[in-house]
Amino acid sequence: MLRMSSVVLLALAAALTACASLNTVDSDVSTYSQWPTERKPTTYAFERLPSQQARPQEQAELEAVARPALASAGFTEVVDIKTADVTVQVSARVSRTDRSVYDDPFWWRGGVYYSRHGRPFWGPSFVMSAENPRYDREAALLIRDRQSNQPLYEARASNDGLTIGGAKLMGGLFLAAMKDFPQAGVNPRRVSVQLPAN
Repeated sequence: MLRMSSVVLLALAAALTACASLNTVDSDVSTYSQWPTERKPTTYAFERLPSQQARPQEQAELEAVARPALASAGFTEVVDIKTADVTVQVSARVSRTDRSVYDDPFWWRGGVYYSRHGRPFWGPSFVMSAENPRYDREAALLIRDRQSNQPLYEARASNDGLTIGGAKLMGGLFLAAMKDFPQAGVNPRRVSVQLPAN
């Protein structure tokens, strides 16, 4: 009975660990900082490049997922850019890579097969199967002093996986990019962040 309880507890612990890992985003992060040591994060406003102004809805959605990361670093958003201490530019990209069966040197998939009469034989199989695509995801932000236009902090976070990822995962990349603000660090470095519950 004690052995069975131990097995159940181990299974429960493994399930909880799996659930936690589903809410964790691992990213490769690079940061570059010229942020003055005595300067505190205060107010910011988003600044859009002309190409981003041409797609206002798409850019507004991206800024929405970046807001929690900026708030976690101590920044407060203002609507009027003229009253902001710094400006923030955000961007993101997702690129898809389709894997070919020829990427695998053993794509011919030889194996043991059975004839209609139940006798095994070995031979090659030339059946080609579709492979899952890979998605490379990256979030980037640049913080500038509004008055001097001097770049103060630049950060990029990237990871890859089998899905596009969506807004929640992109928000996790921005959180990873701002996790060590205002310090820089070893570039690139692995950073793990916990996604918000909702």
